[in-house]
Amino acid sequence: MAKSKMNIAIVGCGDIGGFVALGCRLNRKINIAACVDTSAERAEAFAKKHRIASSYQDYRELFQHKDLDAVYLGVPHYLHHAMILECLENGYNVFCEKPVTVSMDEAIDVCRKSRETGKKIGINYQYRYDHNCSSLIEACRVGDLGTINYALCNTPWSRTEKYFSGAPWHAKKHESGGGTLITQGSHIIDITLKALNSFPVEVVAVTDQKKFTDVEVEDFAMGIVKMENGATLQVTSSMAAEPEQKLTADVYGSLGRGHYTGGDFSKINFQGVRVKKRKAPVRGFHPLLRSIEGFRRWIQEGDPFLVPVEESLMVLAVVEAMYRSAESGKWEKVDVRYREFLKG
Repeated sequence: MAKSKMNIAIVGCGDIGGFVALGCRLNRKINIAACVDTSAERAEAFAKKHRIASSYQDYRELFQHKDLDAVYLGVPHYLHHAMILECLENGYNVFCEKPVTVSMDEAIDVCRKSRETGKKIGINYQYRYDHNCSSLIEACRVGDLGTINYALCNTPWSRTEKYFSGAPWHAKKHESGGGTLITQGSHIIDITLKALNSFPVEVVAVTDQKKFTDVEVEDFAMGIVKMENGATLQVTSSMAAEPEQKLTADVYGSLGRGHYTGGDFSKINFQGVRVKKRKAPVRGFHPLLRSIEGFRRWIQEGDPFLVPVEESLMVLAVVEAMYRSAESGKWEKVDVRYREFLKG
C-alpha cells in the first residue's frame, strides 16, 4: 500500500528551489522533509518560510533520513553528477533541474547508475507538461500536419549583469556547461525534437557574446540540426534580446503548420489543418505544478513520467554537438549513445 505522502528534500534554496517548494506545498500528497543550502542562514530562512522541519548545509546530512522518497536538486549544473550518484547509492530517487549533467559522459554515467540501483531520475523539463506543447507534439507525432519538413525554435530572452554576478557559476563554462543554449534554449529544443519524432544526426552552429563579453559562455547561439527522417530544425537562443520576447516553436508539415508561443499563458495555433488539442496527462494550473505531480505519481504510483532521465539525453546530445560545431566551424555528428537507453 502506497504511503499517503511522498517525502522529499530540497537541495538548493535559490529562486527555482523556492518555486518548487511552493509547488510541493500546494500538493497535498507531498511533504517537504528537509532543505539544504551551503548558506546556513539561507537554509534556515527557507525552512521557516516553507514550514520545513529540518535544514542543513551539507546534503550528505540528508542520508540520515531513512524515510525520504526523493531528493530535488536545484543546484549549479556541475554539481548534478556527483550529487545524483550519491543520492542513488543511498537509496533515494532524484528530481533534478535540467540539464541532468554538463556532459554526455556524465549523463550516461548517471543513467547506468539508475539502472543499477533501480532508483528513478526525473528531469524538470517542465514544458513537457504545458498543455499546448502536448498539443504540438502529438499533432506532429500522429500525422495531423502530414510529413514534417522543417521546424524553427527561438528563445529570444534577455538577462542583466545580475544573472552572472548573483550566481557566478553561470559565467564559467566548466560549471554551467555553457550559456544560453544549455540553460535557456534547451527547453524549447527539447519540445521541438520530441515533436519531430526522429533522431538528430548532425549539426552546424555558431555561438557568440553579443552583450556579455567578460564571461566564458555564449549569450547567443544559432544552428541547424539534421534529423534522421529528413526533417531540419533551426535553433536560435539568446539571453541578449532587447526587448525580451516569448519563446516560440514552429513546425511545418506537408499539410499544415503548428505555432507555439510560450509564457505563463502559452498559446498553440494550427494553420491549414483541423487539429484536436491535447492536454498533458496531469492536472494543475501551471506546467511546473504538473511536472512535480507527475514526478510524485511516478514514484508513488508507477505512472509514467514525461521526462525520465533517458528522455533528457537527446537534447543534451544536440546541445553538446552544437558547442563542438561552434568551436570547429564544421558539421558535427550527434552523440548516439542515448539511443541504447531509449530502447531499454
